[in-house]
Amino acid sequence: MPSIARQVRDYIAGRPSITDAIKMGIVNDSALARLVSKELGIRKYDAVLAACRRFPVEKMKGYREDAVKRMLKKSRIETRTKIATITVVQGVDVLQRLGDVVEELLDENKICRLIQVSQGTVIIVDEGSVPRVTRKLREGQVISVGRDLVEITATSPESVEETPGLLAFLSGALASRGINIVQAMSCYTDTIFILEKEDMTGAIEVLTQSMR
Repeated sequence: MPSIARQVRDYIAGRPSITDAIKMGIVNDSALARLVSKELGIRKYDAVLAACRRFPVEKMKGYREDAVKRMLKKSRIETRTKIATITVVQGVDVLQRLGDVVEELLDENKICRLIQVSQGTVIIVDEGSVPRVTRKLREGQVISVGRDLVEITATSPESVEETPGLLAFLSGALASRGINIVQAMSCYTDTIFILEKEDMTGAIEVLTQSMR
């Protein structure tokens, strides 16, 4: 069985919110030790407290918040409404059937993003394009369709690819306001969030504040 010190290190290292607070010097070691003792079922409180105080936060690799904020000040926000997601089953046949309609949508300069996941593909399109996509597929190939969504994109300079943590920072900011992220991705200069329409105003406020 791992030592108490190892269990405590693994527990803290697996919780970014706690490691961030430790880095900022705002954690009460005694309160943290009580939490860890309870969560891990360890009765030796003094040993847990000692491990918390010795946690090697300076060795933890992670993003630098100041670097992320500097990048965000150079970024801009764009929004799209009436977005839909179509989740389809995995398979070469599905992708072949989608080929023509994807090409048509891109030629018409309409939004069309394909995200392959472990058990299928998520297609992000304008709501008006949903019938064009679903008509290309056979019965049973469409898992679900989500409508009345919005897309919020933070577009940054190309150097964002060398700035770790931007997606994590923005996701955390949205989560802290209770905003659920339907889909999220970070590609090249864009950090993209798909959200429910009712969360649009709050999300824009959060992201705008993050960029100041």
